[in-house]
Amino acid sequence: MAIVVNMPRLSDTMEEGTVAAWLKKVGDKIEEGDILAEIETDKATMEFESFNEGTLLHIGVQEGETTKVDALLAIIGDEGEDISGLLNGSGNASAEAKENETEASLSNDENANTEDESTPSPSGRAGVGLPEGVIVVTMPRLSDTMEEGTVATWLKKVGDTVEEGDILAEIETDKATMEFESFQSGTLLEIGLQEGDSAKVDALLAIIGPAGTDVSGVASSFSATSAPAKKEEAPRAEASKSASANTSGPKASAPAPTPITTNGRLYVSPLAKKLAEEKGINLVKVQGSGENGRIIKRDIENYEPAASAASVGKFVPSGQEDFDDIDNSQMRKAIAKALTNSKFSAPHYYLSVEFDMENAMAFRAQFNSIPDTKISYNDIIVKACALALKEHPQVNSQWFADKMRLNNHVHIGVAVAVPDGLVVPVVRFANEQTLPQIGAAVKDLAGKARNKKLTPDEMQGSTFTVSNLGMFGIDTFTSIINQPNSAILSVGNIVEKPVVKNGQIVVGNTMKLSLACDHRTVDGATGAQFLQTLKGYIENPVMMLV
Repeated sequence: MAIVVNMPRLSDTMEEGTVAAWLKKVGDKIEEGDILAEIETDKATMEFESFNEGTLLHIGVQEGETTKVDALLAIIGDEGEDISGLLNGSGNASAEAKENETEASLSNDENANTEDESTPSPSGRAGVGLPEGVIVVTMPRLSDTMEEGTVATWLKKVGDTVEEGDILAEIETDKATMEFESFQSGTLLEIGLQEGDSAKVDALLAIIGPAGTDVSGVASSFSATSAPAKKEEAPRAEASKSASANTSGPKASAPAPTPITTNGRLYVSPLAKKLAEEKGINLVKVQGSGENGRIIKRDIENYEPAASAASVGKFVPSGQEDFDDIDNSQMRKAIAKALTNSKFSAPHYYLSVEFDMENAMAFRAQFNSIPDTKISYNDIIVKACALALKEHPQVNSQWFADKMRLNNHVHIGVAVAVPDGLVVPVVRFANEQTLPQIGAAVKDLAGKARNKKLTPDEMQGSTFTVSNLGMFGIDTFTSIINQPNSAILSVGNIVEKPVVKNGQIVVGNTMKLSLACDHRTVDGATGAQFLQTLKGYIENPVMMLV
């Protein structure tokens, strides 16, 4: 009888898996214990063996494809066995779901058609039709994140004649204050927002139309949902920056009038004036491109003094903006989920210290002089942490909603960087191991991590974590707690620097460490006492041999 093989859960946090490679193909004989495939989980790429015997009749997930845990992975059975029932069962369900979706879609379309026939037009819904020639101007979306705008300044008043391209107002967005120009010609009949007022995008901003038209009914009954279709305003606002560079239009063919009025006052927008002051530009030397020669924002942005223009060439980029999209691996997804959960569920705080490393350096050099023996500074730190945790069990703890668990055993997680991200293999009972044993365990686990050969058991059960970036030249940093741990130690590099000893400035070697603690389980004083104990072991490493 055919057996359905589902995507296995190969780690405690795995929610979906990717088939990295199939080691069997359809038609191959399968024995119990044979490796069917290599599956990429959120932590490693692992071999998946068969628990059944028979012939591989069907592969449900191709190499490189991803599916949820418990989804169909393969079917194993007797050679030539009919498995159409297993396959068609899911197919029929899919067909039925599609049929239901189609019926729902048709139903929605019928409802939509009914609405279209019975619902009045936007102006009708508002209760008042738009008089001939009248245009409703709404709050434009002047940036991709803008949700509302504030009218900083009106440059036209009710009754003024408006030409297409005239600056109506200066609008403050979430990013800048921008000039908003009109797309229509006519008379400004109504202002919907006073200076300083804010409104959502598409709210009534103004009404333009033939002079003398009564638009009181339009203004009183207008809502954003009843706004008739209109031209895109944001692109026009952005495009206005480059409008002065276009020399093909009738406006560009003749120079703008001088921006100085008959009484000697400069005709300039407030925003342009502010920008000119910030850039140190003399407004008298700027040619205005706005209506009646008014200096506007784009004139300041595009202004180039004649002398500098002649001596310095304008930069023209030869490249272009581009990017590469890289699909998130299962490991990257798991890291993002775990660290986000830790950062926003555990109240982190940080304690920083600097240790004298002179004795540790001498201790390591003497230890490594023993034949066939080699330990690293990281091995010393792991051992010191393990011993200090035995004296401070509250740092070696876990938080639960109804209790706090103090672990009597010490399992140290050692963060290891791999191409896809970060894994944390565990050195178990680190306090009971010798320095060479810790060094051998860390080396073995790090090699497996880089080759994606770690088993779930080798990555579970840590009670404390050490993250060391000293080998990359990092002096100091902080880490996110590796839950369910209550703390993580961040280790920097050893730095040669002037230090004070016995009242004298001498050359010394120090190392900075940062302890991130979960305030729910580890109070500040508790964390500080742990670091004092750790300091004793690292600055006097011979104590670890007692």
